[in-house]
This record gives sequence, C-alpha cells and structure tokens, in this order.
Amino acid sequence: MGDSAEKLPMAGRRNILITSALPYVNNVPHLGNIIGCVLSADVFARYCRNRGYNIIYICGTDEYGTATETKAMEEKCSPREICDKYHAIHKDVYKWFDISFDHFGRTSSPQQTEICQAIFNKLWENDWLSENTMQQLYCETCQKFLADRLLEGTCPTPGCDYQSARGDQCEKCGKLLNPTELIDPKCKVCCNTPHIRDTNHLFLELPLLREQLEKYISEMSVAGSWSQNAIQATNAWLKEGLRPRCITRDLKWGVPVPHEKYKEKVFYVWFDAPIGYISITACYTPYWEKWWKNPDNVELYQFMGKDNVPFHTVMFPSTLLGTGENWTMMKTISVTEYLNYENGKFSKTKGVGVFGNDAKDTEIPPEVWRYYLLTNRPEVSDTLFTWADLQAKLNSELLSNLGNFINRVLSFISKPAGSGYDSIIPDAPNVKFHQLTMTLAENVSKLVDQYIDAMEKVKLKQGLKTAMSISSEGNAYLQESQFWKLFREDPASCAVVMKTSVGLVYLLACLLEPFIPSFTDEVLKQLNLSRETHLSFSDEKGDTDKAKKPWEFLPAGHKIGQPKPLFKELNDEEVNFFKEKFAGTQADRKLKEADTRAAAEQLKKLNIAEANSKKETDKSDVYCAKLKSAEVEFTISKLDIRVGLITEVKKHPDADSLYVEEIDVGEGSTRTVVSGLVKYVPLEEMQNRKVCVLCNLKPVAMRGIKSHAMVLAASGPDHIKVELVEPPVSAKIGERVTFPGYSGEPDGILNVKSKVWEKVQADLHTDAQLVASYKDVPFTTSAGVCKVASITNGEIR
Repeated sequence: MGDSAEKLPMAGRRNILITSALPYVNNVPHLGNIIGCVLSADVFARYCRNRGYNIIYICGTDEYGTATETKAMEEKCSPREICDKYHAIHKDVYKWFDISFDHFGRTSSPQQTEICQAIFNKLWENDWLSENTMQQLYCETCQKFLADRLLEGTCPTPGCDYQSARGDQCEKCGKLLNPTELIDPKCKVCCNTPHIRDTNHLFLELPLLREQLEKYISEMSVAGSWSQNAIQATNAWLKEGLRPRCITRDLKWGVPVPHEKYKEKVFYVWFDAPIGYISITACYTPYWEKWWKNPDNVELYQFMGKDNVPFHTVMFPSTLLGTGENWTMMKTISVTEYLNYENGKFSKTKGVGVFGNDAKDTEIPPEVWRYYLLTNRPEVSDTLFTWADLQAKLNSELLSNLGNFINRVLSFISKPAGSGYDSIIPDAPNVKFHQLTMTLAENVSKLVDQYIDAMEKVKLKQGLKTAMSISSEGNAYLQESQFWKLFREDPASCAVVMKTSVGLVYLLACLLEPFIPSFTDEVLKQLNLSRETHLSFSDEKGDTDKAKKPWEFLPAGHKIGQPKPLFKELNDEEVNFFKEKFAGTQADRKLKEADTRAAAEQLKKLNIAEANSKKETDKSDVYCAKLKSAEVEFTISKLDIRVGLITEVKKHPDADSLYVEEIDVGEGSTRTVVSGLVKYVPLEEMQNRKVCVLCNLKPVAMRGIKSHAMVLAASGPDHIKVELVEPPVSAKIGERVTFPGYSGEPDGILNVKSKVWEKVQADLHTDAQLVASYKDVPFTTSAGVCKVASITNGEIR
C-alpha cells in the first residue's frame, strides 16, 4: 500500500501533497466513507502520477477521542486494542479497493504526540490560547465528566428536534453543538441524566486569528478553486461569528496536554486529528518538513465529506497560522455531499448500508465498485446507491460500451492471418488520407483536452464521463468503418482503422487508470505491455500530443497478448439476492443469519418418517401453488415500453391541446400517437426526439384520430410543468426499456378490466437524480438510464 522509497519535493517539478480525511477507527468504513475521502483522493493521486507530477498521498486512521473509548467499553477491551483491530480492518479494505497510499498510518504514534505538543507550545507562546471555566455535564453514576460523544439528547436547533443528537454535532441537521445545549441529555454509558459542573479548559482564540484566517480563505479559495460546498460551509461559520474553541477534554485516551495545570486532560480530537496528516507524513519520512513547511514549492490538496469542512478551512488553518511558522497551507479542498443507500442513509452508527468488507464478499470486482461509486460521486448534491443502478451501469456502460469496444478490437487483431492480423498490430502509412479516422482524431483530441481540464480542477465525475465518451466514439468509429468488410475489400483502410482503434484501447487504459486501475492492468496485459515502462500520460513524454494521433501510440509489428472479456454481467437474480442480503442494519442481518442457522439446526433434529415427510412435502407443494396463484402481482414487466423516435409531429386538427405524432418504435412502419402535450412542450422540441413509448395499451380514438400508443412524461406535484421521459441519445430505436430485477414478457394488449396500467403507474416517478423509475428501479436501456430534464420526485403518466 504505497511506495517503498520515500519521495521528497523536487526542484523544477510540480510537488503535490494529497491527504484524505482520516477515517475514524471505531468501525468498518462504508461505501459513503470510501467515496467521500480515500477513493476520491486516490483517483486524483493516480492522475497526478500518470501526468508525471511528484506527489505523495498520505492518510491513516484517526484513533484518539471519545468514540474509541466508547467502542472499547462496548467490546470490553482497551482503546489500544480497538485501534489495532480496526486499523488492520481499514487497511485491508483500502487495499482491496486498490487505494494507492504512499503511506497509511495512524494518529496514536509518538510523532503525533511530539508534533501536536510542539504546535500547542507555539500557540501558548504566541498568546493565541485562553483559559476558561466551562460548564460540563458530569455523570454521578460513572463518576466522570462526559465527553461529547458520551452524550445523547434532542437537538436544540429550531425545526430539527432530532432525538439522537450527539454532544458535539447533530447528525441530522449538521449543526455543531456544545454538550450543555442538548435538550434532555443522557449518559450513553448508563443512560442516566448527567448534571452540570464547572471544569477548567483551554481555548483557541479564533476571534483574534480572524483577520489572518479571512485573508488566507479569500486568497486560497480563489487560487485553489475550492468546491462550492466548501466555500458555503466556511462562509456559514464565519457569518455565524467565530468563537473561542475548546481544545481540551477530560479523557485518558489522547495526546496529553503539556501543561502542569492541565496534565490530567488530553487534546480534543478535532484539534489533534488534522495534525495527524503531518505526523503520519513524519512516520513516512524524517524529512517531513520538506513537505509541510515548504509553501512555495508544495501544493496541498485535501479530500473529505461535507461534515468535515469547517475543521479544515477554519480550525486547522487557524491552528497553523497561530504558530507563526511557515506551514504549507491547504490550496485546494474537494468536498463531497452524502451518498445515501437505497431508501435511507448510510450510517456507521446504525450499521445501515454496504460496508467495505461487504463489497469484497459480493465477489463483484473492485473496479466495478470503484466505477460505480465514482460515476455516482456526490459532488454538488447527495446521490443514491441502489443495486439496480449498479447493475445498469455495469451492464450498459462497462460491459456493453467499454468492454465491448476493447474486446472487438483485440479479438479481431488476434484472429489468424486471413481473417485477422495474427495478433500483430498492422502498419498504417496513409492514415492522413482516411477521412473517418481524421474526424475521430479531432473528436478524441477535444475530449482529451476536456478530460485534463476536468481532472486538474478535481472534477472527477466529469473526467470519468469524458474518458468513457472516448469509448463511445470508438464504438461508433468501428461501426461506421465496417472494418469486417474493409478487411477484404480495402485492406489498407482496415489497417488504419485497427491501428487507430488499438491506440484508443491504450489511451483508454491510461485515462481510466485513476478510476479503475485493475481494469488498466488487465488491458495492458492483453496488449502485452508492462505497466512500469508504458503507463503514462505526461506532457513531457508527448503523450497528450499522441492522443491527437491515436494510431501513433503503439508501433506496427507489436504482438498483443491474449484478449478475453473484461467484465461479467450482473443478472437480476444476483441483484435481488444482494438487495435482500444487505437490507436493514448490520444487527438485523446478524439476527437473520442466527435465525437461519437456528432453523437449520431445528430441521436437522427432526427425524420424520419418510412417508410422513413425503405427505408433508406434497401438502407444502399444494399450499405453495395456491399461494402463488393468489399472489399474481401486477409488475412493470407486463408493460411494453420501448425507445421511440418521433419522425413527424403536428397539431391535432380538431383539438388545440393535442399533438398527433408518427413514432418509429422499431416495427418497420410508424405508429400514430395522440398526446396532450401542446401547452407543455413546444412543437419544434417534439421533432426528431427520442421518447419512451408505452406500446401495449388498447388503441383509443381521441377527437377522431386513433392513438396506438402513449408517450410517457413526468409532471411536478402541481401538474403545471410536464417533461418528456427521455432515453439516452445512443439508445436503439425499438429496444425495450427494462427494469433490472423484474423479468418477464409484456402482455400483447393490457387487460383493461384488470387495470394493470393504473396499478403500475402509481409506482412510476422521477427520483432526486431526475432518473425515471418504477419504485426504486430505473427505466434502463442498453445505453443507460432514462431521465427527465429537471422535475424531481415527479409523477410519470
């Protein structure tokens, strides 16, 4: 997990120090934690390495504080044993996810104590600390002051009223709290009501540092292109008014305060945790100051979830500024919103969602998990993990787009002489006269420029989308060239197409390496290239120039390796299994497993005679058959929804509110459809537009013209705004829109008396990401999911 030889900043090179929020050590990280910090930072680190920048990526477990003490009490062991156990679990999870730390350390190290205390001493010398008596909740039963996380009560924020708010922060509304602000507080250890007592603590005087801090924020937020959510969270803190912040706690597990009066106390975890970035670097190299006290030559990029922002844009910078030393201050902060799980929130505390070790147990490869999390990265708003969406993206984007393109190219080259190139890349001397290839090169060149621009600005989702567009360009190029015909009819042109295409395969391996590195390793293996000597996308080596001429990436005469499929389809049965398996909380799952084991044991003990057993089985079969016949469910699979193209549209001659459309749904001739969309969609926007068409409704006459299908559209709660449900641009005309997890053939014509459409329609809606869905399953085509332009949580009809 990282390089063996330590790296230091180099003169004349771009030196980048990358950190991701230190994951707390008291639980297994879930997918929301992984995309929120370590995976996002890993993508940027890998991109920087491929571009030839000199970088180190530092992370580790955050181990001090109340949460560790609490977990240790739960598991009846020492805080050190908890940290050792979970540090190893975290390390294994990140290794499986291919996270390429240069060093993954921990905050409970001697270096942490040394650096943390040195920073404190500087703040003390410079008079940025104050002493104050504060009121704190004391539990008579436990005989101790209660730290923030040992308290739980109702959030005091008007309109929130969350009843499980912690003493330091409300998980629901995100507001930072003081423990004494909680309504009806309880001790989490004994559940008794604590009482307020006076205790002395040390405070960082944030108001006195405000001028320095605001200067840093105003300059660096522009120079470092801070993400909008980071700027908003920081400004909210500043607007609320900076107050002295307590930096000590009445705990045992933490960095001791080096002051006689406070020697029984430790530093508050949010004071010492960001210092962990520095101490972990000190564990990586004794020359850590070359990274951390070198602002003129080192750029610091930090990755985290939105709840961590104020500590990195206000608290940590104020701490460093207060020392008066020449620290490397954060240049760029990249912040994610929340990734939610199916119908709720991921939660470590409650055990809701898919956790790092769960992902491994599914046997879905890490590159698929990485790809899905990164396409779903919550960059500007919360996003949603669903098993159906994971299936759709794997099957349509990775398998049908990316994997299909690479496999077509390499399989054709590897065919024996006479039907292919016997695994030898052909020469293509007259490429500049091949117009289709020159057009492709121009398009790819623009996409590569867009990719670099997005990645430099840490717009990772956009970078991934752009790289995948190159794969789509490749598929279209293969199709349009009809290379299988050219091989016999125009061998010179076929050689140009194949040499260019294999260059695109290599280009995709380079551009996608930051996102799905194990995919890249496999592609390089199939190209018969080594990662060490070949994987690069640097300006110095001319790689970006070669992208404008993809036929130049790989030399003629190079022998490729053995091609094989890169991705495996995820089927409906697997999706339903995972959905069921990971429903509820971790505690629920353990109970379910225990119940299953208990039932199995009970069955073992039953020694029923064979005849009786057969009778019971027969009865059971009859009962199941009755049950099945009673449970005929009206599912979405009964509907014949297809991708259609409006080839002609005009207003109804006898109705001002109706359009009459001719729609191609893949049947050879068009269907006439009447739609009440005149006041919602302008006529010119209806022309030549792909739509989702319900094809098995009973034909009905509307003002004298018979309508043979229905165009699906979404409306908002007020029904004032209506928008068409749109398939992806590249979706095939006539293909059936499917719903992962629901199989079966559609009815010929829907039974009017059974009201199938009316029953299914009640569950058709658009979600927060504008995806058209049945319950929580997206309208899916081979080219991706169907969406609307702007209506969220709308009704589809």
